[in-house]
Amino acid sequence: MRSFWVGGAAALCLVGGMAWTASSQGRSSQAETFQHLGLFNTVLQTIESKYVTEVDTGPLIESAIEGMLTSLDPHSGYLNAEEFRDLQQSTSGEYEGIGIEVTGEDGFVKVVAPIDNSPASRAGLLSGDRISAIDGESIVGLPLNDAVQKMRGPGGTEITITVNRAEQEPFDVTIVRARVVQETVTWRVERNSVGYVRIATFNEKAASRLEEASRDLRRQAKNGLSGIVLDLRTNPGGLLDQAVAVADMFLDGGEIVSTRGRDPSDYAPYNARRGEAFKGLPVVVLINAGSASASEIVAGALQDLARAKIVGVTSFGKGSVQTVLPLQNGAQGALRLTTGKYYTPSGRSIQETGIEPDVEVSAVRVSEADIEREEFSEGALRNALRNESGEERRKAHIPADQPPENWPEERDYQLERALDVLQGRYVLEVAQAAPAPG
Repeated sequence: MRSFWVGGAAALCLVGGMAWTASSQGRSSQAETFQHLGLFNTVLQTIESKYVTEVDTGPLIESAIEGMLTSLDPHSGYLNAEEFRDLQQSTSGEYEGIGIEVTGEDGFVKVVAPIDNSPASRAGLLSGDRISAIDGESIVGLPLNDAVQKMRGPGGTEITITVNRAEQEPFDVTIVRARVVQETVTWRVERNSVGYVRIATFNEKAASRLEEASRDLRRQAKNGLSGIVLDLRTNPGGLLDQAVAVADMFLDGGEIVSTRGRDPSDYAPYNARRGEAFKGLPVVVLINAGSASASEIVAGALQDLARAKIVGVTSFGKGSVQTVLPLQNGAQGALRLTTGKYYTPSGRSIQETGIEPDVEVSAVRVSEADIEREEFSEGALRNALRNESGEERRKAHIPADQPPENWPEERDYQLERALDVLQGRYVLEVAQAAPAPG
């Protein structure tokens, strides 16, 4: 059994047993590898015999493995037995903690996205926030998996995290942990006839919940649906098979995505089946800088196949696939290893570059000072894989369309513009000159 995870943070993929084979570079490469392993053994023995206090070598070896994997790219890592169990649990969409998807950057834990309706989202955490301490203890430089374990805990218990946010002094946020039940898909009818569907993450329930949404929206829209807005903003990704199944519901054939590994034979196309759940309905997809990986697969497929207009701002740019490889050494742990990249139907890799919207709309007003800050994207992460085509991400800039100065915070400007695009009412000049609603 083989499946893949393409999300911004850890989750489950199952792969059969591992087999070790000789390097294609020949005996000289093997000899060099054994020499380095000998060096590692010498260092470990020296620590055991001469360090100032007695040490447990197990954690030392785990830290060394973690360091080796994270030096490859931001998404490879080592999972011990407990972390592997947590990983398996998280794909069901239920666990206890504060509810954030995270990655590591420059020693900090960086928030990719808070999960909808989680303790973290209710506490006001934002994509791009950096966490530097937990309960007053610095976690800068701590392995990402260790930091994640510190944030998880029984529901009802408190945790205080120190948040570093652009142009603000670090501040503490106290959050009460809870059982996080991800509302994978939510939906409602907008403007009497437009189906609005929000997919928060691509866990194992995403496709089945979207099918339920399709049926229920038709019941709600008494005079029939006129279109669909698919909201993938701040969706950090998830399971590849769920992304494919979701895209399939909007397509009537054609390639959705392909994955390619180091070996040319490691090529796997994923195609849509005949028949679609939203046949004949125009579609708009909402994305932002927090839309990553599996979200980008769906947006890229619908864009390339001219099935949807993409509205928002450029997505995160994570175009790599991670495979979780259970270790067969009795440790019950696993490797989370980047094993390939994915490509949209037109053959483009969006690693680093992201998906650029057809209609660029900002959720908030953006100033020159805002765009001078470090951009939150895959390419900004340490050891991020480069785009092999040489394409570069579009430089940060002020979007052409952004809310008027006194636009009410409670109104979703990007959604309003997406609805306008869907209904053929979108005019950029009007949007730029529009007065704030009374």
